[in-house]
Amino acid sequence: MNAPTASNPVKSAMRTLDVIEYVVAHRQGAVAQEIAGALAIPVSSLSYLLATLTERGYLTREGRRYLPGPGLQRLRAPETALTLEDRVAPLVRALRSELNETSSFMVRRGWEVEALVTEASDQALRYAVDPGTRRPLHALAAGKIMAAWLPPAEMERYFAETERAKLTPQTRTTEGELRADFAQIMATGFSLAQEEATVGICGMAVPVWIDEQLAGAFSVAVPAVRFDEQLAERVRQLLLRVAGAVK
Repeated sequence: MNAPTASNPVKSAMRTLDVIEYVVAHRQGAVAQEIAGALAIPVSSLSYLLATLTERGYLTREGRRYLPGPGLQRLRAPETALTLEDRVAPLVRALRSELNETSSFMVRRGWEVEALVTEASDQALRYAVDPGTRRPLHALAAGKIMAAWLPPAEMERYFAETERAKLTPQTRTTEGELRADFAQIMATGFSLAQEEATVGICGMAVPVWIDEQLAGAFSVAVPAVRFDEQLAERVRQLLLRVAGAVK
């Protein structure tokens, strides 16, 4: 029986590794035409690979020459040298790739939640958020994750110190409503906010625990017109999967 032919994704992965290994082996750097000739890769395909590897930091470009980039050092770094952003960024990209919906990792900053890493959907109708964007805890699915596990004394301060603006007609703002939401989040392990921060956008989030501490939350934002029960369950399962992959 003949061995199965490598699929296109496998061929692409092999080419990517070939390019990295070739550049690493040529310390003076290599130009695109040289790499294409040596590895028998069409120039059109190579241009895409080189651009992607450079964008991700695995290669750097000096003039026409490509050299090893700092991303290769991260692959060898001990776990203790990796930042939280380093650890979650590949998982955010995986979420976005699986769903083609805007995916983020959020962290708490006081009484707000901040997008630490985000990857936008490429669909025409999408919700986009820039890294560093902050929104109030009470309105976002990820924000409610952060608030749900506040220690009791800090929870009391939260309700005493925040005004909790009604950002949309669906925003839940009262202490009673939010405490009910927090209790449900702690019982189910995920958060759902439907058009509470932005009209027409639904969000889901799950907590990420590192060394028994709440480090942040993975979240996915979906336009309401696409958000049905089937997609909601798929998003929930993928969120739980990636959260479990953070060690």
